Amino acid sequence: MDNKVYVDVTAEFSKDGDLVPKSFRWEDGQVYEIERVKDVRRAASLKAGGVGMRYTCVIGGQEKHLFYEDNNMWFMERAGA
Repeated sequence: MDNKVYVDVTAEFSKDGDLVPKSFRWEDGQVYEIERVKDVRRAASLKAGGVGMRYTCVIGGQEKHLFYEDNNMWFMERAGA
């Protein structure tokens, strides 16, 4: 099973030019709001493979990682991966 799940993301650019994700659509079609972005850094996904900007987000009160790859695609790690 592939541990990398590509997702559609709604994001905006801040006045400072920062890319800020606001919500994403999971593979089942459910849309999840991103309550807060706690950290942004270049990092690799050890669970799913791939590298890019890793957004540490609070979603439903839980911390999750959302990755923005160099190919301009967003992905998340599948739970239990």
